[in-house]
Amino acid sequence: MENLTFDFAELSKQITSYAPKAIGAIVTLIIGFWIANRMTGLVRSLISKNRIDPTLTPFLSSLVNVGIKVMVLLAVASMFGIETTSFIAIFSALAFAIGLALQGSLGHFASGVMLLVFRPYKVGDLVEIGGGKAGEVREIQIFNTVLATLDNKRIIVPNGVVTSNIITNISGQGTIGVELNYRIAGATDIDKARAIILEVGKSCPYILTEPAQGVVVAAMDDDGINLASRPFCKSEHYWDTLFYMNEHIKKALGNASVTSPSRHVEIQMFNKN
Repeated sequence: MENLTFDFAELSKQITSYAPKAIGAIVTLIIGFWIANRMTGLVRSLISKNRIDPTLTPFLSSLVNVGIKVMVLLAVASMFGIETTSFIAIFSALAFAIGLALQGSLGHFASGVMLLVFRPYKVGDLVEIGGGKAGEVREIQIFNTVLATLDNKRIIVPNGVVTSNIITNISGQGTIGVELNYRIAGATDIDKARAIILEVGKSCPYILTEPAQGVVVAAMDDDGINLASRPFCKSEHYWDTLFYMNEHIKKALGNASVTSPSRHVEIQMFNKN
């Protein structure tokens, strides 16, 4: 067997040659990533101080963070003698291959950009999106929109799903009409029931005086009468208004002996003999 020998002089020379590069690369990574995190925090702070729409905060901060870290990695690669042009070409080819595999995710990214450009909603709006998902917009991220429901559930809707469905911005106009429908017995005095509903509306702390609340007969048949009302309130008070009116109108109609139509069940009996 051949004796294996080590050229310690050559090894020492290699270590001496690459040690400064390795140390420099580590220092560059640490400082670069620290700068990336600091710049991300600075972007968030500037957006907050300058009263820029908070919708942009998570989107811009994530782009700044990723962009700086990519540049740091390229700088570290060049310190080891790697041609950055070749590295960028390889990275571009890899990105293209990954892009083909992640077409859906790239579509969500493009949809996120569209949401930020065309602004169908912003952070804080009450919306119904993504095929019926309703809640308050908390964040518009690169790939997803984050909603908080009335019962404080966190719903994450892919941006591609948002843009491919109907978007209902409930609070987009600042005020909103609350649809109310009540069915009363056909023999009930309509004016009496209308007065009760309007009186409850006056006592509701959320209903606006303009436009004025009205009560109309929406439909009627042999069994009963459908009364409809659409009081307006500020968008953020939509659910409070709906719950208040439903509860108090039910109580007020009951106290005034205004009843709902009774259900009739028709039973037919056949004699087989």
